Amino acid sequence: MSVNRQIPDYDLDDMLVVTATEQLRALADPLRETLLELLLERAATVTELARAVDRPKSSVAYHVNLLVTAGLLRVVRTRRVRAIEERYYGRVARTFYVGALHQPADRQIVAGINGVAQAAAESAAAHAADDLRCTLVHARIPVEEVRNFWAEVQELARRFAQIPRSGDQVYGFVAGLYPTDAPTLPEAEEGRAD
Repeated sequence: MSVNRQIPDYDLDDMLVVTATEQLRALADPLRETLLELLLERAATVTELARAVDRPKSSVAYHVNLLVTAGLLRVVRTRRVRAIEERYYGRVARTFYVGALHQPADRQIVAGINGVAQAAAESAAAHAADDLRCTLVHARIPVEEVRNFWAEVQELARRFAQIPRSGDQVYGFVAGLYPTDAPTLPEAEEGRAD
């Protein structure tokens, strides 16, 4: 019997193109990035988020309010607990896509957002324990194929995020597609066989 629960447990857009400086700054903070990631699992209260990241509730509330003001989080439901209305927060979109940037300051902010570097730091313990699964491949391909391939990777990431939550271990999934100076073979000469 399969359980077909929606993950997260609230409605959200598939993608939000982020270009506003306020939104970029909000995304560039590691704690806020973690909070956003947690909310891909399900809607949560500030108390639940604070417990998950082992930070004071007041600190997490500050960051949640900043994300709400930036338009990246919203209240998705409320619940009455005694005389207090408890708010459950959720993301406005599954994917935040950094769009065209026109201001030099915006480019500088985005340069600080490097999921591959974060994944490298997070994966160090798994590497030392010989429990790291990874691959690195280089290919010389046209930019149109880069766009097509990246769309497939994003779909794979969405599928990963939709796997029902269970077990005790959290796994990270990172993908990066970037230009590099890795060496390539020259074009083959016609008629030449070595």
